[in-house]
Amino acid sequence: MQSDSQPQIGIVGLGGIGHYHAELLAEQPAELIGGVDISGDARRAFSEQFNVSTYEQVDDLLGVADALFVTTPNRFHEEYTVAALEAGVDVLLEKPLAHTLESAERIVKAAHAAEGFCMVGFNNRFAAPVEVIKQYQADGRFGTLSHIEANYIRRRGIPGRGSWFTAKEVAGGGALIDIGVHAIDLALHFLDFPPITEVSGTARSQFGTREDYAFVEMWGEDIGSQGFNVDDSVTAFIRTANGQTISLDVAWATNRPTNDEFVLRGTEAGARFERATHELTLFEDSKAGQDHLTDAKITTQASDTHKAEQRYFIEHVGANTAPERNTVDEGLAVQKVIDAIYRSSDESRAIVVA
Repeated sequence: MQSDSQPQIGIVGLGGIGHYHAELLAEQPAELIGGVDISGDARRAFSEQFNVSTYEQVDDLLGVADALFVTTPNRFHEEYTVAALEAGVDVLLEKPLAHTLESAERIVKAAHAAEGFCMVGFNNRFAAPVEVIKQYQADGRFGTLSHIEANYIRRRGIPGRGSWFTAKEVAGGGALIDIGVHAIDLALHFLDFPPITEVSGTARSQFGTREDYAFVEMWGEDIGSQGFNVDDSVTAFIRTANGQTISLDVAWATNRPTNDEFVLRGTEAGARFERATHELTLFEDSKAGQDHLTDAKITTQASDTHKAEQRYFIEHVGANTAPERNTVDEGLAVQKVIDAIYRSSDESRAIVVA
């Protein structure tokens, strides 16, 4: 579907991230035309803030929207995304692709058969330092990348005990599927999504179930430990078909300092990217004059990664062309790694990935 003027955008799922996307849309060459949520309170609040109509059923938007942002809890991604794709409506689907691998595979199947397209919301790829790393990689500056250290660790950052984030039947998992999904995606993005051959990992739940869980602040309301049945930390090791590897460390809660660091090791150079601060350091060596090592701090312009992601998506909606970035196939590759880590943890063995 194509609008004669600016793309007409609807949002499905009117919680915090839905509101954030709506706020950013005001700065884009697009028009927010409505929202969908099963909660009457959420619909009223969204309608009052953004002065648009809201609906309980997505069908009310499918006939008028050029594209939808799907920002619901993970279990409902498939329902709304497939409905939109079958109606010829483009979709920006917040990560992860789905709550289970099987649901993710059905989304990918629908996307492949659709006239429109689905883009997955891995916003960290649009960070300026990540763009610099990818250009340096294309220029051959790193040589061959052999290993990525991918970390996304919060000392205390469970997103509201008792919320849908901490319920396996809705979220599909805990820290791994919530924030670890970003770490896995960025690591695979840096390696150009090589085929994965083996995954070994351990998922732990050590803090979220404790009645004496101590924290200074929390991402959401702390309803309590009852119903917390997901992981709050994960450690994993990933092997690829061409010998490249990824070490993954993810936590909502752990007794150590926070760490949002990605370290790239290449045959000609390496890099360290601090996701939270956008700091980028390049590590090189030379025999020029005297053998020496160089650590170069790279400064980039500050940018909102969600805004850049939106802009890229809207450009492709307007041009009626499928994006080459953040594809459903890449989202499925990430989902397969998540599934393999959980299976490896459950079965206490490495998982061979087909």
